[in-house]
Amino acid sequence: MNSNRPPGRVITFGTFDLFHIGHLRVLERAAALGDHLTVGVSSDAFNFQKKNRLPFVPQEDRRAIVAALRCVDDTFIEESMELKEQYIREVRASVLVMGDDWRGKFDHLSHMCKVEYLPRTASVSTTEIESLIRTRPSPTAQIRAEQGA
Repeated sequence: MNSNRPPGRVITFGTFDLFHIGHLRVLERAAALGDHLTVGVSSDAFNFQKKNRLPFVPQEDRRAIVAALRCVDDTFIEESMELKEQYIREVRASVLVMGDDWRGKFDHLSHMCKVEYLPRTASVSTTEIESLIRTRPSPTAQIRAEQGA
């Protein structure tokens, strides 16, 4: 527990595929809302159900990355959107944090805890990174092109 944060347990969720600065910033802001942050990392199967594709990084690796962060106190694998209420109860959360793209969609849980919607970090998203990976030449190809190889 970090005593520099206000009292209360915070819970948030995400896939955290291709971990980037936006992920870090939202987790740091979520952690600042209480003295204990628990993060539900979406399972591969749950991600497939939501987005009809598997994450690039397997769930246990994504969970390990998130768990290693200084601002995160605990992690678990999230299996279903319908289990949010159960997860909140299990971790005894007083604050649920979601990205503002979910605004209003979890207000029905406000009888259990405070619901906060945090803005995403501008100009960075996993979708944008995926697009760059698919369309941009690799650094090696760029170097070879510059060298005339």
